[in-house]
Parts: sequence; C-alpha cells; structure tokens
Amino acid sequence: MYEGVNASEGIGIGTVAVAVEPDLTFTPHAVDDVEAEKARFQAALDAFCEKTAAQAEHMKTSVGEAEAEIMSGHIMLAQDPELTSSIKSSIEGGTCAEQALVETSTMFENMFLSMDDEMFRLRAADIADIRTGILAELLGREVVDLSVLPAGTIIVVHDLTPSMTATIDKKNVAGIVTETGGRTSHSAIIARALEIPAVLSVSNACGALHNGMTAIVDGIHGIVIGEPDEETLADYTKRAEQFAAEKNALEAFRGKPTVTADGVKKVLACNIGNPDDAKGAIEHDAEAIGLFRSEFLFMDAKSLPSEEEQFDAYRKVAVAMKGAPVIIRTLDVGGDKEIPYLKLVKEENPFMGYRAIRYCLDNPDEYKVQLRALLRASAFGDIKIMVPMVTCVEEIRAVKALVEECKAELREEGRKFDENIQVGIMTETAASANIPELLANEADFFSIGTNDLTGYTMAADRGNDKVAYLYSWYYPAVLRAIRNIIVAGSQAGIMVGMCGEAAADPLLTPLLIAWGMDEFSTSAPSILRTRKAISQWTVAEAQELADKALQCSTAEEVKALLEANAK
Repeated sequence: MYEGVNASEGIGIGTVAVAVEPDLTFTPHAVDDVEAEKARFQAALDAFCEKTAAQAEHMKTSVGEAEAEIMSGHIMLAQDPELTSSIKSSIEGGTCAEQALVETSTMFENMFLSMDDEMFRLRAADIADIRTGILAELLGREVVDLSVLPAGTIIVVHDLTPSMTATIDKKNVAGIVTETGGRTSHSAIIARALEIPAVLSVSNACGALHNGMTAIVDGIHGIVIGEPDEETLADYTKRAEQFAAEKNALEAFRGKPTVTADGVKKVLACNIGNPDDAKGAIEHDAEAIGLFRSEFLFMDAKSLPSEEEQFDAYRKVAVAMKGAPVIIRTLDVGGDKEIPYLKLVKEENPFMGYRAIRYCLDNPDEYKVQLRALLRASAFGDIKIMVPMVTCVEEIRAVKALVEECKAELREEGRKFDENIQVGIMTETAASANIPELLANEADFFSIGTNDLTGYTMAADRGNDKVAYLYSWYYPAVLRAIRNIIVAGSQAGIMVGMCGEAAADPLLTPLLIAWGMDEFSTSAPSILRTRKAISQWTVAEAQELADKALQCSTAEEVKALLEANAK
C-alpha cells in the first residue's frame, strides 16, 4: 500500500500503464548562424503553440471551458516576451536553442518555486510543461500521448501535466497516480473536472507500480494498492459500487432548496477563479457565487487589466448568474505573488507583509480602476464587493470611502450602477476573528476564509511539512475563531458565509449550522454533497453537538467526536 494526496475522490480499479516521458537529452552544440538558430527556436515555439491551441479546443468539449483555459494560459506563458527575449538573447550569445530554452526556463521555474504562494508555484509546473513541449519540438520527439489507452487503465506518471491530460479519454481511465502534485495543482484540478479518482505525490510510484499489474486507486483516502489480494479487491469493488451509488443519490438534491432538516434556509454558493467557471457553478446547481478570485485576471495579463477588461469579466459572471448574488474579491496579491508589472519587492515574510488590501490602499488609483469596473458591472446583477486580508476597521472604512469616490465619478459620467452595492470583508486573519463585532459595524457581510484563517491562527504554513499537523480547522483555537465571526455577524444582522475549504467538510457542517452561518461556498463538485450534509441536521441537533465540540481540548478529540456523530 502506498500513501499520497487524495486529489480527486472516487475509487478506481484497473490495470496499470506507466506513462514513460520522452528522452529529451541533448548535447549542446556551437551556433554558427545565430539568426537561423533563433528561427529554429521560433518554429518550435510556433509548433508548440499550435498544438496547444488544438488541445485547448479539444478540452473545451471533453473537460470544460475553465480547464481549457489552463492550456490557453500555457500559450500566453510560452509567448511571454520576457521569457522569449531571454531565450533569444542567450542564443545571440552563442548558445544553442535547446540549451538556451532549458537554462532560461529553469531560471523562471526556480523563481516561481521560491514563492510561498501556491498559486504561483503552479506556474513552475506550467513552465516545466512548456519546456518539455518546446524541447520535444526542437529534438523531433513525441511527448506522452494518453489518447489511445485501453478501458480500465490506471495511469501512473511522474507528473500529469495539462498537456498530457488534454488528450485523455476519460471513459478509458479508471484512476490516476503521480509522484508529484497537490490538491491545488493543475493535475488535481483537471482530474476532479474529469471525475477520475486520483492520488498524487506517491513516492516512487513509477518504480513501484509496473505495466500490466492490477491496482486500486482510493482517491477518498489517498491510498494506492498494487496487486491487491482477492479479499481486498472484493472489498474495494464493493466500496466503488457504494461510492457510485452515493454519487447518483446526490442527484436527488439537484434543484432542491438548501435547508436544514427543520427547514432553516441556507445559501449554497460556488467558488470560481475566472468568468468561464460560472458555467460549471450553474451546471452543479449553485445558488450563488460566494467567491470570485479576481486576481486571476491580473495574473494572466501582461499589464494591469483595464477598467473595460475587468468590467467585461465581472459583467459576464453577473449575467450568467441571472440575478443571483455574486461576491467578487478585490485583488488579493502582494508580497509572495510577484506579478512582474506590479513591481513588488521580495519580502522575507510575505504572508505578513505588503499584500492584498494593504497593497491596494497604497495604490488607490489602480484600486479605483477595479472598484469602478465592479460598480459598473453591478448594473447587470447582484454583485457584492469583498475586501481580503482585513485586520482593522480603518481598512474597510478606507475602501468604502474609495467606493463612494467612484460612485460620484460614475454618476457624473452618467453610468449606471447599484447605489446600494454591498461591501464586505473576507475574515481570514486572527485580528478579524478578535474584533468581529467592530468590523460588523462597518462591513455589509462576512465571508470566512478558513484556509488562511487556520494558518494565521495556528501560525502554521500548510506548505511546510514539518508543521502541517497544526494546519487543521479542528483545533479549538480555529473553531472558536470561526464561531466568534459567525456569532458577531449574526448579532449585527449581516450575512455570514464561508468560502474556505472547510465549507465543504461534512464533519464541520453541524457546527456551522449551530452557530448560524448563512452561506456555504464550495468548489462546484462539492455542491450537492454539501446540500445533502446540511439537510441531515436540525438546528437543535447541531447545537447539541457544537456544545460538546467546544468542550474538547484537542483537534484529535474534536475530530473523533464529529466522526462518531457523522450522518
């Protein structure tokens, strides 16, 4: 048995096929004709982009538009002037195209890997994928093709890159196992979109598992079993059938209201990263958008997105949701998120540095571009503005003052917008959990970001293996922080939601119900499961369990209690 990261739920049983990556070794050679060598690189780049564009088109129908955007992003990254000009400059210095590509891309890859933010570390994997594709073109080699697999295949590969998954025929793939990657890696995102069970970061998977052997991929618990005995195989076959039955049973909750067992209404929303994700939210029966991460607009651009570009993106989501609430988080960037054109300075402790609302308030002219775009888009739907990383009352007051400035400008220009647009905050810092009643006097709503709230409360970096055991929302300190925020918001009469991963944790659901949380915002695939979890509890039952949970002294005690009372 091998353990890894449970990246995509489900149980897959099938035959292993180890995807062997192409041999891309080469011998550096002298360059006699610099212009010809630059042209050779450009031809390889063009061929790579052409193939990638075709893969993106294929993914739009086979996986989804949002996932296809990952491939489109590869093209933008591969054509980035900073990257291509560095490669060509190296060639002009006498370096062959292959070596110039490898050395330059590796430099960019290492730069992204050194960043603390997981979103930017994903860019490192993208750079590596792009390097492989262009290098294969230069050397005339074929990259891994997963389009011709037999039915019931368990794919085992060092790293399942977006370019590999673009060709997957999901009906033939029973499971995916990789040696790298985490829950937020592109391979995990695409595996979940394809609804293929996946376990990532399994050490030496390509060596331990070999072609033709039977294997079980338990994407629920993050376990891979090679050559299972008859008893284990029978057990997992039954589990797979049960999982499929439970998944089908969730369809009974499609189109139904999100209510507790005693009829208390809740809002079930979806977290999205770009305008196209709204389609997936609707398809999975979301009632609202609880978090639209606007920084993706900035990350995928070569310069600050204009007001019109931002307006178009926000309006697209508002129109798609047909009047349902859409909470859009303003730019959450800074410190460790080194978007080149923002010219941010590298910091020793970026998570406690110059980021999010701190950066935005220090650059009010740039920030007003986003606020104006949000206000204009509010004329097309129920858009709400959410401010990230708030630690004090002064910050939310400053944002509201800028919003009023933008309103005055738009009135003078004769533009339409929602005069009563709500401005709320993402409660994700220890400070916000300590003064929620003060912040509730200023904010129109709260949305709890449990990912950062857990990290800040426990002083634990989820990316640091040595302290990862502390990164859990079952710790009493985190539970009390969550409870403080919900109760303060409820007493102030404002909506309180949650957009962190904890919102989809069925063990935590009764506690959130007991404390009075109004909105649960999850990933699209978790929507129906969360609706079911909410429907199983009355407020009285939830309150009884929550009281017991708050009496526990350790995270282990809390989790054991919740598991013992799970429905």
